[in-house]
Amino acid sequence: MKKIIMSFCIILLVFSLVACKQSPETNKLTTDTGQYTKFTKEEVDKAIDTVKNNFDFPAATLTKIWYDEDKSDSLVTLYLETGKGSASGIKPENTIVLLSSFDVDDSGENGNPVLDPGTYTDYQWVLIRDNPTSDWRIDGRGY
Repeated sequence: MKKIIMSFCIILLVFSLVACKQSPETNKLTTDTGQYTKFTKEEVDKAIDTVKNNFDFPAATLTKIWYDEDKSDSLVTLYLETGKGSASGIKPENTIVLLSSFDVDDSGENGNPVLDPGTYTDYQWVLIRDNPTSDWRIDGRGY
């Protein structure tokens, strides 16, 4: 009898651990670097990692990050001419804009106090660096 109870407990424990390890398919983040010539794959990947590691909106899930060189170039120009970049002296080759999509859920009291529930698309992340060998850092974000 003890063997049966012990075996049953072990089976329950195994199933519990397996269930805890699984994550829903909807939480997978997709990235798209498209075609580009301005940066290397490694540079774009490091910029994407910087955004992923700093995404901290309450009750929000980052679903996609992408680099579109044409859009990025026009947004970089705007940033350097009229945004924070106009006073910083940062060079275009050390500036990249990534776009993202994320979902905000309706978590009641623990939800996002600023953003309404829903999907946000084309959210911009402006990243800068001191030179081509330094790390990217977020200098601005928004629409």
